[in-house]
Amino acid sequence: MTENNTTLEQLKIGIGNEEAEKKLQPGKVKILGGKTEEVGEKKSQKLILLCKHPDKEEPISISSVKFEKKGKLETSGLWMNLDSKGLIKKNSAVAIFMQKAGVITIDLLIGKELETAIDESGYLCFKAY
Repeated sequence: MTENNTTLEQLKIGIGNEEAEKKLQPGKVKILGGKTEEVGEKKSQKLILLCKHPDKEEPISISSVKFEKKGKLETSGLWMNLDSKGLIKKNSAVAIFMQKAGVITIDLLIGKELETAIDESGYLCFKAY
């Protein structure tokens, strides 16, 4: 092992008195706004919604949804898959989420209070089942 000042300093780090941040529990969140962002190597567009969670002062971002598909629960990112007319593809995760929320355009999600669930990785996602 090569020693350098950074490594030696890191080895001197002790235990603090702050606890790890508590994971947020599922519940209703209010959508405050949203944006699309290029994600990954393919630079695919993903919908990211800014939400107010009752247990946290600052807004949080949620970009996935849990929904039922062929009798099983599935979690997917809110990928902006568009058809040849530039509309959200029917039966995509975003379309299923919008239908469950009762909206026909994404901007109508703002102000909605929607349920969340926990995904397989322990993060909050929207509940659309």
